[in-house]
Amino acid sequence: MSALDPTAPPPGEGAPKSDVLRRLRGNPTFVVGAFIFLLIFLMAIFAPLLAPYDPYSQSMSNRVVPPVWMERGSWDHVLGTDGLGRDYLSRIIYGARISLLIAIFTVITSGLIGTTLGVLSGYFGGKVDLVINFFIMTRLTLPVVMVALAVVALFGGSLTVVILVLGFLLWDRFAVVTRAATQQLRNQEYIQASRSLGFTTRQIIFRDVLPNILDRLAVIATFEMAQAILLEAALSFLGLGVQPPTPSWGLMVAEGRQFLLFDPWLIMIPGAAIVVLVMAINLAGDGLRDAMAPENRN
Repeated sequence: MSALDPTAPPPGEGAPKSDVLRRLRGNPTFVVGAFIFLLIFLMAIFAPLLAPYDPYSQSMSNRVVPPVWMERGSWDHVLGTDGLGRDYLSRIIYGARISLLIAIFTVITSGLIGTTLGVLSGYFGGKVDLVINFFIMTRLTLPVVMVALAVVALFGGSLTVVILVLGFLLWDRFAVVTRAATQQLRNQEYIQASRSLGFTTRQIIFRDVLPNILDRLAVIATFEMAQAILLEAALSFLGLGVQPPTPSWGLMVAEGRQFLLFDPWLIMIPGAAIVVLVMAINLAGDGLRDAMAPENRN
């Protein structure tokens, strides 16, 4: 099939989906990460069915009940209760919703911004590239945590504010990677053929450019999800993220600080939940990167 045939699949579009899926199934790193992530995702979706108690319900007579494996622990509260008598297992389960909501919508926001800027910069070059490069460099000079703290402190902490702040701060990696990838693609023969056949710029970008960088975008998205979860936990720990009584893992760590010396499990349990979720996303991202690596496309 001719390289000038507009119906031909663009070269370099990547391995067939069946090959990628086969490599993903055979990649233990991806399988373990995806399995753990799927369990947490399902836990978040079915939280009302899995949580034994209302995560907001307080019982001052059951304050700081230890987990079941500790002395004085009870099966009535498998992971114990917090300083206000709220069931810790229920709050951990509902906390997964907060972490995943922030991670997913932050990546959607930052991905749209970064991918748009990166593709436009890489495809048009020239003055467009210079202007967008200026924005990228400006963003890279800003410390994410400090800017997030300042903005959230100014506008107040809430789920929506945290998502928007992180989304507008984590787009640079998408922009840098898509810019470089688009620069490599714009002079390919199939792009030139599309131009000569009269395809519009919009058609070329959506038909020929974006499908060829989806693998890179998928890998970046996994790592940005992990970063968004950690940043949300840091903001909540400092009291500037999701506000009480919302069951956020970072907020649960912050609330457990006052019990650190005598009841460290109040920090260890939500801390472990954050570690497991971030680890699962990173493992899945590593496996996805390996499966889509250029050396595996033959």
